[in-house]
Order: sequence, then C-alpha cells, then structure tokens
Amino acid sequence: FTDCIRGEVSFENKLIDDQVLLKSDGFPTYHLGVVVDDHIMEISHIFRGEEWISSTPKHILLYSFFGWEPPVIGHLSVLRNPDKSKLSKRKNPVWVGDYRKQGFLPEAIRNYLGTMGWSYPGGKDIFSTQEMIDAFNIADVQTTAPVFDREKLRWVSGEYFRSMDDAAIQSGILAFYPQYETKKDLVAQIVPLIRNRMKILSEFESLAGFFFAAPMVYERRPNAEYIHSMKTVISVSSMAHDELEQKLRAAAEKIQVKPKDYFMDLRLAITGKTVGPPLLESMAILGKEECVKRLEKACS
Repeated sequence: FTDCIRGEVSFENKLIDDQVLLKSDGFPTYHLGVVVDDHIMEISHIFRGEEWISSTPKHILLYSFFGWEPPVIGHLSVLRNPDKSKLSKRKNPVWVGDYRKQGFLPEAIRNYLGTMGWSYPGGKDIFSTQEMIDAFNIADVQTTAPVFDREKLRWVSGEYFRSMDDAAIQSGILAFYPQYETKKDLVAQIVPLIRNRMKILSEFESLAGFFFAAPMVYERRPNAEYIHSMKTVISVSSMAHDELEQKLRAAAEKIQVKPKDYFMDLRLAITGKTVGPPLLESMAILGKEECVKRLEKACS
C-alpha cells in the first residue's frame, strides 16, 4: 500500500516528513490513514475538534499530492465542564453509550448535544431531531467553547418524560429493567405516579423500589404511637383516597399531632423514605393488607 503511494507521489521536497506518513512499524499514521479513508468513503464535509487545527495543513497537502479534491474542513470548539475545564475521557463519561447506560433517553441526548455550540432559532430548548435538521445552519455554530452541563441534560431528559405517554415510559423502564417484565402490570400502575419525577430511567428503582419490596431500612424510625394509630384507621377503612385521607387527618387530630408530621411518618413506614410518589395513591396500589404489614414491621 505505502509502496504504491511512494511510486505515485514524491515526498522529497520534505513538505511532509516520512514520520507523518508511517509509524516505526511500517503501518500508516493517522494522518495518512484518515486522508485515504475519507477519500475512499467520498466524505464531503469534515468537522473535527479545534485541537486538530494544526494537523489540517498536513491533510490538505496530502490531498494535493494525491491529486484529490479535498472535502470541506472545519473545526469546532471542544466541550467544557461547568468549571471550564476540558471534557476528557480520563475524567468524564464522554461516550454516548455511557449516558444510555445511566438511563438518559436517546431523544434527550440528541436534543441536548444539538445545543452544544448551536442554538435553535428563538432560543427553543426542546426540539425533535427533525426540527433540528430543518433549522440547522453551519453558519450559526458558535466559536465559544460550549459547556456540557449534566444537570441541564437531566432537565432535558425530564422534559421528554413529561411529554411521553405512559405506555412509552413503561416500555423504556422494562427495557432498562428487564427483571420487571414479569411485573409489567404493576409497572403500568406506577408510571402515572412517577412520570413527572423521573429524569432518567435509572431513577425508577429509587422512586418506585418500595412497590416491589418492603423497606429494610428507614431514613428515620417512625413514631410508634403514630404507627399504632394509623394501623387502627387503615385496618377498618377502604383504600379510597378521600375517605382514607379524611380518617387519617381525624386520627392525627385525636392524638394532637400535626397532619404533616403524621403523614410523614406514614410515608416512612410504607416506603422507608421521606419523599416519593403520592402516598395514598401508592398505598392503594400496594393494597390494605400489605400496608398493614408494613406498619406492623415499622414499629416492631
């Protein structure tokens, strides 16, 4: 391969040193390989990071020596962390697959990456891939190094969850957590309660894990007096939201405790946490028998 190249092109003028073309083991360097590869694939436009600016003259010379028409070549500013340091694979997850494994939605990743160095006309933050294709103009790409903010990506992903229907969210959850496939009917009941709280698929277990198993630990131990009171109420009440809420509030007043504190301890007993999906709706899914069991466990 390289002998054929040397037969066609003379590098005696030393505009390009032999070391730019071949490694010590005789294999082509990146500079030679990428030019030949891009030409064979008929690449029309090349955009690389700004750190490759110094290599571009070598590539253009190679195209010239081979008698090939060079593609349009441009350079983009490198991505930065919020602290303005360079985004680096040594310190950061930089592969798209890394973010897919964390549970970010593909649509959200594409959307957010589309804002790196470019802005949708009118400052629109959420847009489809097709909308981005239709609106994109290379002349609008900025030279200022864009900041890759993971929290902003989480926000974008959350916006996508809020725009999806329940069935699509359920499908995404089951694809991310195949172990719940046998409990897909339960997942379907849970989705409406957590859809506005989820930003990435990997948050499903932290938000909804208590539906599948009673808590083993508690953020803090619930008040035993409150728990006994709750157990008495729930044992003789239906799980209808309004009726149950009314009776629990009356029970809280009876033992002279603020309803806010009373319901917080109820949440702790049922979920093990102080925050989570709507409590009474969650209890209706769990059922009376399971809720009573959890109250007994919480004060044992």
